[in-house]
Amino acid sequence: MFLLRSAFWLTVMFLIIAPKDFDLGKTAGEASRLALEAGRQAVVTEVLASDCDSLQCSGGKAALTVLSGNKLPSVDMPMQLNSSMPVPLPRPRPDRMG
Repeated sequence: MFLLRSAFWLTVMFLIIAPKDFDLGKTAGEASRLALEAGRQAVVTEVLASDCDSLQCSGGKAALTVLSGNKLPSVDMPMQLNSSMPVPLPRPRPDRMG
């Protein structure tokens, strides 16, 4: 019962004290966007800072360098609108199946 009364009064006080012109959805969306951008930049910086000797590692670094300034292709255009990928067609039905 104590927890129920505490939750009730905390909710009432929050509704009284809470700022009225605060958009929680917009603030959360902006914080999420900034966190994703910072995380992506941290990963790219860490990968580019590492030393590598193989061609595969160098190719990965080159791809990250290109993608670090641009958006990923899947974000820009949905797969359904990308006409460069051929549509997979099913194999023809055998004659014995009618």
